[in-house]
Amino acid sequence: MRILGIDPGYAILGYGVVEMTGNRFKVIDYGAVTTEAGMEMPDRLKILYNSLMEIIMRHEPEVASVEELFFNTNAKTAILVGQARGVAVLACANSGLEIAEYTPLQIKQALVGYGRAEKKQVQTMVKTILNLKEIPKPDDTADALAAAVCHGHSAGSRNRLKGLK
Repeated sequence: MRILGIDPGYAILGYGVVEMTGNRFKVIDYGAVTTEAGMEMPDRLKILYNSLMEIIMRHEPEVASVEELFFNTNAKTAILVGQARGVAVLACANSGLEIAEYTPLQIKQALVGYGRAEKKQVQTMVKTILNLKEIPKPDDTADALAAAVCHGHSAGSRNRLKGLK
């Protein structure tokens, strides 16, 4: 199963594509789509959408794993990130991908075994699980890979449970 992990953001949108075979992961690609601070929001959203469409066409994932919005105290930032997340979900939906959504707590639980784990712990597990030489940078990229791994673990569990019925 090929999984596209997405950590939504309007300044930096992290993505990671992994292939899961059995219980093993192989990294296909990862990186970040960035937009400049001075740009108008519609232009930023267009860059995010077009970039994701190109990534999806290039790597042909079967499913997208999108991190759900974590609402902080700044409502304006949350709304802007929500717009970027909506564009990411739209690109995946328009590409016919199955879309799975996970909270940061669920992602941390899946990777570290503890939903309140520190960011550094999650990044270290991403590096270890995916057999990378170093922790992916920027953080948004590591978060996107974490979302992909989370879905891989979650989908694997669901498939095993189906086999028990």
